[in-house]
Amino acid sequence: MDDRVGGEEQGFDTSKLLKNAARQRDERNYDDFLIIDVDSHHYETEAFREIAQYIRDPVLRNEALYQGAGSGGITSELGNYQSMAGRVTRYPGRRKEKTPAKPHRDITLMRRWMDAMGVDIACMFPTPMLNLASCQRIDVQVGLATAYNQWLCEHILDEDSRLKSMLYLPLHSPSACEEIIAEFADRKGVIGFMVTAPHYASVYDNAYAKSYAALQERGLPLAFHAGFPSGDQALKLTNRFIGLHALGFPWFNMIHMTNWIINGMPERFPQLKTIWIESGLAWIPFLMQRLDNEFMMRTSDAPLLKRLPSEYMQEMFYSSQPMERVRNAKALEVTFEMINAPSQLLYSSDYPHWDMDLPSTIYDLPFLSETAKRDILGQNARKLFKLGDALSDTKLARRHARGGVR
Repeated sequence: MDDRVGGEEQGFDTSKLLKNAARQRDERNYDDFLIIDVDSHHYETEAFREIAQYIRDPVLRNEALYQGAGSGGITSELGNYQSMAGRVTRYPGRRKEKTPAKPHRDITLMRRWMDAMGVDIACMFPTPMLNLASCQRIDVQVGLATAYNQWLCEHILDEDSRLKSMLYLPLHSPSACEEIIAEFADRKGVIGFMVTAPHYASVYDNAYAKSYAALQERGLPLAFHAGFPSGDQALKLTNRFIGLHALGFPWFNMIHMTNWIINGMPERFPQLKTIWIESGLAWIPFLMQRLDNEFMMRTSDAPLLKRLPSEYMQEMFYSSQPMERVRNAKALEVTFEMINAPSQLLYSSDYPHWDMDLPSTIYDLPFLSETAKRDILGQNARKLFKLGDALSDTKLARRHARGGVR
């Protein structure tokens, strides 16, 4: 279906927009197994005035309400780099999409794309606010992060058991991270905590030890969600978005993972699970080989490590999107082998962004067994986040309509 026709002439409708995804869902029998999407997004700026009411500092709250969701409000960037000059209508179209008064608009919109794609459970993240780490005002980072987390819990996660989130941590304030974990860790739908990778804080700093220990004690993962600050000095050398996007997303996760491993964080917090989100997969074998090579020549620089860096990396978790469509299929297969994909890879769509991946991205891989496909698409996440194994009501209804399990 043509995006523009569906968006402008017929009235925007997520279900119509994703009719090809729904056809894939039915052709591949997704209704027979669990699919968990560990990285999807909503546009929190559309509910900005609701969120701003939760800012606890009255001065900052009034400032945010006055300035709105623009460059001085909830984030330093609006994310317009995603628009592709209007060719992807998922962004502007959703603002016009009609929804009932209840449940919350974001719940309805999430359910529509999830049902079309065959997703049972989705971990949702903000979108423009992922740039919040580049804001130089720490009080704004903390105030908005806390407000967003409270709003998300009360208006979205409390209302729909299919929606989960790893809540945002303002890493530039270690004390605020501790407070947010303590306040929200036990809330319904909270399955971990997330920092945005584009930041200039050292993840090995002892100032974060209490936060890491708290997550480890609770059995909650820590996710590093990739992105890119367009203001980064090195990335400023790129003159096209394609270069910025190709390098920026893996770059910051590579930096933080290198620091995480070389400084022995896996040994200091051996039960703390880490997830590396939205960086693709091609960078992981590269970093494994580089770090192993350096480590074997200079082991004294990483005295806490008891194994090769690559061995620690093989125990970490990775989201699948954006999975590189390489011409050499063997390269992707080797990548899957090196990262222990059948147990460590987690499906993610990154919906509604322009480079989203449908479940077929995993399901159609010829070198994966049926069991490995189902593990990556849902079972790995179910075990990691300690989630139930129930299929969505929509999926159960479709399966019942065709006569039960095939």
